[in-house]
Amino acid sequence: MADDSLNHHKRDPIKSSVGNVAAQRRRQNAVTVGKERRESLVRAKRLCRVGTSADGEVSSDSDMMVDEEQSILEMQTSSAVEELKSAVAYQGKGAMQKRVNALRELRRLLSRFEFPPIETALKAGAIPVLVQCLAFGSPDEQLLEAAWCLTNIAAGKQEETKALLPALPLLIAHLGEKSSSPVAEQCAWALGNVAGEGEEFRNVLLSQGALPPLARMMLPNKGSTVRTAAWALSNLIKGPDPKPATELIKVDGLLDAILRHLKRA
Repeated sequence: MADDSLNHHKRDPIKSSVGNVAAQRRRQNAVTVGKERRESLVRAKRLCRVGTSADGEVSSDSDMMVDEEQSILEMQTSSAVEELKSAVAYQGKGAMQKRVNALRELRRLLSRFEFPPIETALKAGAIPVLVQCLAFGSPDEQLLEAAWCLTNIAAGKQEETKALLPALPLLIAHLGEKSSSPVAEQCAWALGNVAGEGEEFRNVLLSQGALPPLARMMLPNKGSTVRTAAWALSNLIKGPDPKPATELIKVDGLLDAILRHLKRA
């Protein structure tokens, strides 16, 4: 989410001529357009769509949906959440694959459109069952799909992002060295989305210890993982309070790692 500090610009002295007033209006319009474009780009980054094009069901022209299509999407989403609940409760043969398939279907729905059916998923009770799917000892494929669903839910409106609060401890825990790189990176992406919602959310993440493990993800030379961790940290240390940034640079080896990554860029 774009930070307000990006929008500050140097003001020219106020003059009374009509020409200068018009020029000032043009500059203000340019700032507004630039802000809207930045917000659009940041939001596009926050929604994790990677891999969905291979599913072959949605084209880039599907942004404008008629009401009937929206209704169908909401029905599919509610059904997908119910299927996931059933899969989590199931303990028979093939239980793991059943859970992964159900998670994948929900993830596909949450990744498909510019305005994904987040509200519908929340009303259907997606968060508690997704938290269950993040349990330690779960297979990586299950953890990855669950974190991916949560990432896209966190890309929604502020009240939708707030619904993720019960999932934060497990998302942070899966940033550790015992987690695979794909799982840790997806959890970092989800946390970056949460941090991007504002000071209230950043403070919650900081109080729960999200900063140190995110910083440690910057130490190895793991391309996309480093970029995702850096983006999440940039959201986490935003704002006027210098304490988070101060704590960040105290992490052993971080400054050297940042310089090393910059030379590789």
